[in-house]
Amino acid sequence: MLNHLSAALALFPRRLLGSSPKTWTRGCRRLLGGMEPAVVRCLPGEPKLTISFCLNGSQKHMLRDQDEALGKVLARISNGIIKDQTKPKKSKKNKGQQPSEASEPAAVKLYLGGDEVPDTTLNSEAWQDGTVLQVGDVKYSVQRNPPTVTTAELPGSLLAGFPVCPKLELEFGNLQDCEFTWFLEKVPDTSPEAAVEVPAQDSGWTEVGCGRVHVPSNQDIGRRLKLRCIPKDGARSGPAKELVSVGAVEAGPGVCTFDNRHAYTVREAEWPAVRVVSYNILADVYAQTELSKTVLYPYCAPYALQLDYRQNLIKKELAGYNADIICLQEVDKGVFADSLTPALDAFGLDGVFRIKEKQHEGLATFYRRSKFKLLSRHDIMLSEALTSDPIHAELLEKVSANSNLKDKMLQRSTTLQVSILEDVNKPDRKVCVANTHLYWHPKGGNVRLVQMGVTLQHLSHVISEVAPGAPLVFCGDFNSTPNSGVFQLVSEAAVPQQHSDWSSSGPEDACNMELLSTFPSLLSACSQPAYTNYVGGFHGCLDYIFIQPESMQVEQVIPLPSHQEVTTYEALPSVAHPSDHIALVCDLRWNP
Repeated sequence: MLNHLSAALALFPRRLLGSSPKTWTRGCRRLLGGMEPAVVRCLPGEPKLTISFCLNGSQKHMLRDQDEALGKVLARISNGIIKDQTKPKKSKKNKGQQPSEASEPAAVKLYLGGDEVPDTTLNSEAWQDGTVLQVGDVKYSVQRNPPTVTTAELPGSLLAGFPVCPKLELEFGNLQDCEFTWFLEKVPDTSPEAAVEVPAQDSGWTEVGCGRVHVPSNQDIGRRLKLRCIPKDGARSGPAKELVSVGAVEAGPGVCTFDNRHAYTVREAEWPAVRVVSYNILADVYAQTELSKTVLYPYCAPYALQLDYRQNLIKKELAGYNADIICLQEVDKGVFADSLTPALDAFGLDGVFRIKEKQHEGLATFYRRSKFKLLSRHDIMLSEALTSDPIHAELLEKVSANSNLKDKMLQRSTTLQVSILEDVNKPDRKVCVANTHLYWHPKGGNVRLVQMGVTLQHLSHVISEVAPGAPLVFCGDFNSTPNSGVFQLVSEAAVPQQHSDWSSSGPEDACNMELLSTFPSLLSACSQPAYTNYVGGFHGCLDYIFIQPESMQVEQVIPLPSHQEVTTYEALPSVAHPSDHIALVCDLRWNP
């Protein structure tokens, strides 16, 4: 039976099958000169192909063997039509009606260039792009592996003044080539005259924009959005896909803490300068706990802690920085895949993600694809690297002198994300971008020192082995203030054995040792702000972008929000700021 092939539905793009037959064919008809489309998905190496077309208002989906003779498929289509015609209608009016007599078999043929394709031809060879399937009097233009939308979703929350970035995935297509049209729901006309008028097709929608991203206005509040996407690959087009938002556009928060900062980042940094962002965006797995709602952030309106709301703010903030490299911490796995990747891809950035072991969040690094190409990744879990990589043998021996400290270190799932990027304009220029989020506990200074020792040794090894001479850009939430041992180790290249952080969790965990950096002194590109984390019970500088001053110079530091902006709603996060941290943003002059 043509309509109930579950295997076919599993192979054919699900989102496309969710469309009604009218929606599915509407975008194709004008592309095919009025002829209906028959979409064939046939890939080398796969045993099956799928054939989909609309007949008598019903969508047909067939799953057939690639090495089967064409004649069997055509006979199956013909027999399916006869079954549909003789089947009694399921309605009260036709209750008890006997099946009608069998009709003459419908003529079903496949043509190529006006010539009938022989029935003995294998399916894999018969169903070519441009062939014509004739079913009775109806002709279909066969599209073999056309650009197809396989995943299509609009965000659940739409705010006026904030970018709406759909999640779209294609097969046989290129998102950069697609055509996008946005529509706004019309305000219903309740006048008596409107009640007797026959509505035209799409009369309930007004075209309001084109482009992959749409920013609704305050005038759109209370109305839904619709997106029509025509998937393309160069000049080749596939069936259009339409999406309607679940909810209506809602009012935004007004002025946000990052709005004034965007005045400094209206344009991208000019080569050879590079704009870098480091930002802990507050994972949803932490924002939604009872501890967060009642103890950590009791001053924050509950709706402003909701993920959908905060994602609107985060996407607008990141897009407005026009950055070349973005390092994010506390990124939920689903947020990376379903929200940040689609949004930042639309703004020209590609990204990689590293999950934190035993957690649902991790690290994400994005880079502008017009400027950089990802050459290689060298991510590690610090505790695992300490015990398994010989380059850390000396440090492991020292740490092992105190079993308490060693155990605490090995219990941590702290991760280091390392990406080697290449300048697409000058391929011999490479940069090592590191991103991390060190242990959070206030008494964990000794653990963080060991973590940083492993980190610096690994980064030095990666650069020397993979990209000799490449400068280091080291971003992250280090959970370390400027008077910490970690900051001293990075900025002065050494931390003495008498530093108080070695006994931060008590004398029983003390492991006093001198720790040397494998790098010369690094520079905090954004200096040492009064705070990068501001919550009800704490504020301090925990986040940094470290660079090698002999390779890069600071060209511009984007000013942080004013204290008044940060404390307008008491502390962070708030209705105007999506995280408890503040993004660091700077332009670095990278010597060519």
